[in-house]
Amino acid sequence: MAHPGFFQRQASARRNTSVLVALFLVAVTLITLAVCVVGYFVTRSESSGLAFHHWLLSQHGLLTAAAVVLLIGGGSLVRWVDLAGGGERVAKMVGAREIDPDTRDADERKLRNIVEEMAIASGVTVPTLYVMDQETGINAFVAGYSPGQAVMVVTHGALTQLTRDELQGVVAHEFSHIFNGDMRLNVRLIAILAGILMLGQIGGFLLRAASFRSSRSSRDGRGQAAIGLIGLALLIIGYIGVFFGRLIQAAVSRQRETLADASSVQFTRNPEGIAGALFKIGLKGGYLDTTSHASDMNHMCFGESARMKLSSLLASHPPIEKRIHAIQPGMLARLRSRLRDTEAAPGPSHTRQPSASAERPAQASGFAGTPASGFSRQVGSASAAGEYYAVDLLANLPATFRSLLYTRAGAVQLCYALLLYSLPRSEQDAALARIDAHPLLGPQRDLLDKFLPTLERQGERLRFPALELAMPALRKLDSDERAGLQAAVGNLIRADRKVSLFELAMSSFLNRHLAADSQRVVPVTHRNYKAVLPALRVLMSLLARAGAENGHGAEALYQQAMAGFASSEGESQLAPRVSLKELQEALHTLNRLSPLLKPAVIDACGHCVTHDGRVDTAEYELMRLVADQLDCPMPPLAA
Repeated sequence: MAHPGFFQRQASARRNTSVLVALFLVAVTLITLAVCVVGYFVTRSESSGLAFHHWLLSQHGLLTAAAVVLLIGGGSLVRWVDLAGGGERVAKMVGAREIDPDTRDADERKLRNIVEEMAIASGVTVPTLYVMDQETGINAFVAGYSPGQAVMVVTHGALTQLTRDELQGVVAHEFSHIFNGDMRLNVRLIAILAGILMLGQIGGFLLRAASFRSSRSSRDGRGQAAIGLIGLALLIIGYIGVFFGRLIQAAVSRQRETLADASSVQFTRNPEGIAGALFKIGLKGGYLDTTSHASDMNHMCFGESARMKLSSLLASHPPIEKRIHAIQPGMLARLRSRLRDTEAAPGPSHTRQPSASAERPAQASGFAGTPASGFSRQVGSASAAGEYYAVDLLANLPATFRSLLYTRAGAVQLCYALLLYSLPRSEQDAALARIDAHPLLGPQRDLLDKFLPTLERQGERLRFPALELAMPALRKLDSDERAGLQAAVGNLIRADRKVSLFELAMSSFLNRHLAADSQRVVPVTHRNYKAVLPALRVLMSLLARAGAENGHGAEALYQQAMAGFASSEGESQLAPRVSLKELQEALHTLNRLSPLLKPAVIDACGHCVTHDGRVDTAEYELMRLVADQLDCPMPPLAA
């Protein structure tokens, strides 16, 4: 049976969204009642002294309640629409600056290398990186609606004050939020809190307006006083809203933060890294002082981002001491004792050696050690073998090759090079002639020639990791450029009138991550396999043909893979062929499955590709594609 951890946490994150909506409705109800109490006393004489419960059903009461509900709901809706852009919009909201992938700044390069190693080792596309230049506190967060579209934001203080191991602990903590589905919940929580907090903001505005008018003129004192009293009442009620907002943050955040701390230790196998980062936050603070959204972001950040009273009740994170003790008992005492020593110099900023506690796996054909069965057990994790694989791969990339991946032109030419590197020069030229001339999207031989030798030397093991490293640059293409790139890739694929498994995987990968709706949330619409049987038939037909030696074996393997989803009646026939469009539509449909139903799909695919007792590169790339399209990050696999 598949290990439930990753998928149960995904399902739990979706359930937490329902809890969040319920808490929001409770908060709106209580705030509305509080405002109605104010309205009751303001209009009581006009309502002939009605009792409160009768007043609520009067015209005044209904209008007051409707106005409050519309105000809170409208505030949340506006912020919800504003954040439809996903993680990039959140980063811009707090004034963060995107880090140039080819940055020369040593601290930014240190962060980039850590993130790239973690991304390759865990099987996700590299998040876009941002830094809050004016923030001296130590903090970080991730935002987005899916693992493939995540952004990671760190403060300048985190970059400059943390050692490499400590920063790696923070990055691993944030990757846990990517794996566990927390990002989507966090972004939605920002929108919900925006509506709840709006009344307090309006009350503060009215109070300031009344104060300003009274200082400028003494006329119409009664009107100014009324405005001031209403503003004060709304401000008080707004603080009640803040209280409920903080309760909601705490209710959905604390347990997830503890889980992310534990996952960071699991990923890095270095408890002192994240513990040291937490200890420094305890000493130096992690508050966001230069953005007005600090309180909105509190539940998203590595540590508390806003100062608050009643922190033991309303904090979104457990106390620092408790978090460090949970990581390892006695760690806090050791960290305190080191304050008397000179602080150690930070580790190297460009490459790292994996922790000594992990034994280096034997190198087979370039893929890290993962069992050939139970693929779903590896989803949402990073192993020592995957870490070695990532470090080794990055260390063997020529500097020019790697630098080009961080530019738009270089990332585009990489896509062409991945499809052409195994062909003779003459066939490469003939295929490139199919691409229209364009300043950015047209073939550029000088750049291609910088990619081709490395791809020829390292071959298949580099294909998907290189594509993942290039994704931040590819995301910078505008909509027309993305469409042009996909059209050019399609032309190259059709050049030889046949589609290889890698070409199928690469085209589907680009289509998913560069599509116009790639930032949108994929809703759960299927809670059983019956509705997705046609999609399963397409996918299992492709995997069965890839894993079997002949047509008869493919039919038998297909029936075995489909046995867990439906009876043999009506589903026993292998699809004659699977087109690129059919595969993309099938994967899009299967991504709408409930998270708890996805492990069986991944393991059925794994059964097909391990049928002959081994996993070759083409089969791995198909598995990697399936996992990616189902939002299930899969680390490198063993051959």
